[in-house]
Amino acid sequence: MKFTGVLIVFLALNFGALGLGTILMANGPETLWYTSLNQAPWTPAGWIFGAAWTCVMIFFSVFMTFLVQNENLNKVLKLYIIQFILNVSWNYIFFNQQLTTLGLINIIILTILVFYFLVAFKASLKNNRFFILPYFIWLIVATSLNAYIVLYN
Repeated sequence: MKFTGVLIVFLALNFGALGLGTILMANGPETLWYTSLNQAPWTPAGWIFGAAWTCVMIFFSVFMTFLVQNENLNKVLKLYIIQFILNVSWNYIFFNQQLTTLGLINIIILTILVFYFLVAFKASLKNNRFFILPYFIWLIVATSLNAYIVLYN
């Protein structure tokens, strides 16, 4: 499949993951439980989360498109599915079930996996591997927010 076709598939999958995650967290960020938590002083305004995830998923879709065209498809898809499950399930674990420590474990594993994507495919992707950098940076921020909630609540 050509670059544009693969990109469209990953855009659909990644934005589908965002949609599914939103459904699974219900009204989590607006609930009394969440709003009454001690939150990190660096917690961004609510609208920033949507804007950040939109940018992250666009860049991640480009990254995945380059990756599937340069690496073993079976291996890449297995890693992608694990990433998908971890990403989507965090919303359910953290917001829906209010399991902040389990959510922290989940997001740490996701961050490690995204870091693996960044370093493991250095040789084949060269500079195109940096398309995953926004995802990694955003996960560091999100992990710090989750960790703060675990530590101070």
